[in-house]
Amino acid sequence: MAYTRLKQHYKTTVVNALLTEFSYANVMQVPRLEKIVLNASIKEATQNVKLLETAAEELALITGQKAQIRRARKSIANFKLREGMPIGARVTLRGARMWEFLDRLIHIALPRVRDFRGVNPKAFDGRGNYSLGITEQIIFPEINYDRVSKVTGMNIAFVTTAGNDVEGRALLRQIGMPFRQ
Repeated sequence: MAYTRLKQHYKTTVVNALLTEFSYANVMQVPRLEKIVLNASIKEATQNVKLLETAAEELALITGQKAQIRRARKSIANFKLREGMPIGARVTLRGARMWEFLDRLIHIALPRVRDFRGVNPKAFDGRGNYSLGITEQIIFPEINYDRVSKVTGMNIAFVTTAGNDVEGRALLRQIGMPFRQ
């Protein structure tokens, strides 16, 4: 089985550190990363579907997995949105692809952000899951800057098995997420 560098780090270092920090009785109680969900929603996609197709292609380039086109669940007249219109793209990463993406995000993409001082440590949901908003997709090296027609952002959700925010924060900090001080 092929292990990525970050998964190997999790198995050897992070599990032992969390075992001692929270004094779990069993190794299976140690929180782990279940999946990473990338979501890009483009409001201009209601007028120009080509923008959404480009965003889906860029998500596929970044993750190495085909993006799923998401459609509106409700009609909202103020936004000129009808039920069933394509408005976003989503990718769910698990397993080896998840670990490879997280490694590239932490060590390559986030340091390329202008004036980067760390990610917000308060963006947890109360159940140990973390959400991160990225304003520009061009921080990823897979995106060719010359071919970008519109700079779009995305939301990245880290779903963990942690029971609360303290355990989730400790897990992500041990993995290497650069939280702001």
